[in-house]
Amino acid sequence: MSNRLDTPVDPARDHVVGAARAEITLVEYGSYDCPHCRAANARITEVREQLGERVRYVFRHRPIANSDIARRAAELVEQAPTAAAFWSAHVMLMTRSRTLTEDDLAAVAADLRLGERDAAVANIVAAEARARVAADIASSHASGVRYTPTFFINGLRYDGPWDEAAFTDAMLGSLGHRVRTAALGFASWAPSTGVMLLLATLAAIVLTNSAAGAAFASFWATQFGFAFGDARFALPLVGWVNDALLTVFFLVVGLEIKREFTVGHLATRRSAALPVAAAIGGMAVPALIYVSLVPAGAWRIGWGVPMATDTAFAVALIAMLGARVPVELRIFLTAAAIVDDIGAIIVVALFYSSALHPAPLLGAVAAVACLALLNRSGVYRVTPYVLTGIVLWACVHAGGLHATLAGVLLAAFIPTRPPPDYRALVAQADAILSAEASHGGEQFRQGPSAPALRELDAIHDRLESPADRLLRNVAPRSSYLVLPIFAFANAGVVIAAEVLGGHGGLMAAILCGLALGKPAGFLLASWLAVTMGIAEKPAAYTWRHLAGAGALAGIGFTMSLFISGQAFPVAADFAAAKIAVFAASVVAAIAGVAILWGARAAPAERDSAG
Repeated sequence: MSNRLDTPVDPARDHVVGAARAEITLVEYGSYDCPHCRAANARITEVREQLGERVRYVFRHRPIANSDIARRAAELVEQAPTAAAFWSAHVMLMTRSRTLTEDDLAAVAADLRLGERDAAVANIVAAEARARVAADIASSHASGVRYTPTFFINGLRYDGPWDEAAFTDAMLGSLGHRVRTAALGFASWAPSTGVMLLLATLAAIVLTNSAAGAAFASFWATQFGFAFGDARFALPLVGWVNDALLTVFFLVVGLEIKREFTVGHLATRRSAALPVAAAIGGMAVPALIYVSLVPAGAWRIGWGVPMATDTAFAVALIAMLGARVPVELRIFLTAAAIVDDIGAIIVVALFYSSALHPAPLLGAVAAVACLALLNRSGVYRVTPYVLTGIVLWACVHAGGLHATLAGVLLAAFIPTRPPPDYRALVAQADAILSAEASHGGEQFRQGPSAPALRELDAIHDRLESPADRLLRNVAPRSSYLVLPIFAFANAGVVIAAEVLGGHGGLMAAILCGLALGKPAGFLLASWLAVTMGIAEKPAAYTWRHLAGAGALAGIGFTMSLFISGQAFPVAADFAAAKIAVFAASVVAAIAGVAILWGARAAPAERDSAG
């Protein structure tokens, strides 16, 4: 969702108070039937009194949906003949009564003397007012406005509190606010995750091939662990990254898979058929190409390497192409990548685990049973699941399966509660806040009471399921911390001729599997699914778009590096595989962008799929 103001301020059409030269521009999307807009109106007055000519204020209409009186109020003030008359009517509607009433509209209409106008002129003015309000609503949608009031400060959405101090701090641009705004702006930029991964990869390669290369490798080989009496558990730092930290990534993947199959784009057969088919083809064909090119021997186990897709890089490139790529294609590729992740998880579990040990695996089964019991018992606190998940991780690791699978198992049992009764919860919250507000002028009261805060916390917890809350909190850490650290720990490879010697067949198999097998499998499986009537290709994108998405799916990177580390225990083999994965990902990225760059939008009236 956008966090920028889509339509710039235009003094010729916008309602503006303040000088055009003001260093701060505050834009509000509000509604006259919104109690929160009325409350915020007082804050705006205080801020303008404090900052004076340094700020100009712009009001745009965003009437509350399904509120007829809110829409009519907006259209009413737009019939004001002058700017001064508009602001007089605006203040009257915001402050005349506690809630907007028909009497308020009648009073404003009388103040504007609308009844004195000629009927023909009145009709024209009313039509212009409706168009003006509709234009404001359209610009609110384009700017990602979801509720009222929504404020933009110098073109960036403000999501902080509305009290005077916070508002002033944001508009004056304190260091803390600027850092927070920059961080949120970067996080909301679709390619940001891919940029972080790329920077971490380049840093690892540069360090590995510098004078500090030996120290860099020695650092990741440093053993770290715990001792309990005579028992000791230790892993090299790179092992903690790949086996423990990456479990967080797999937890996020598991939660995303769960969401996609419950309320997302894989929730119905019709919506899931095409991305599922494309993903299966995009896994099978690269694996077949790899096996056909690699001679029998130790390398044959690496057939899982070219199967994987790095969602972060693929979606980042699609986002950077902007309007050249339909939004529906981004949704398709994301859904296909989710299915691809499922395939990778299954492959790792079945083919890239060490010798199994029954006793710890029985402990893992007991931990899973405990998770199931927590879920069935309606336990919605996240802490018991996380603690049980840690025990599960230890048992899975000791049992010989790859420990990151514990993250997927944990995600499967994190509960999603039934949808909340929003009306009842909002009424309850409103009652609490109203009761607390009635004590605002009392002595020895500086804010909401502790019981009220606990009740509001309970309402907040009910509004969001544990699975959604965990995904919201953990997913950014996975994208901006876990994956870059993984790339930094694993992407380092010595660029030297001796690394490539004797590994031509291995590298060619990986390169061909990712760069050629992925788009071929994507396109072939999609065509077969559509031709056989199993799936339907949306008219929003063409077969060329699908081919471009398939090429971008050849960016293996994160998961390909991960599987390479499991498949090739010999350092030289792993180094050659990493170089091949890097090369294939670059080729796939260039090919995908080239295919999509000149792709035209699908004709609206027909679908080339037939």
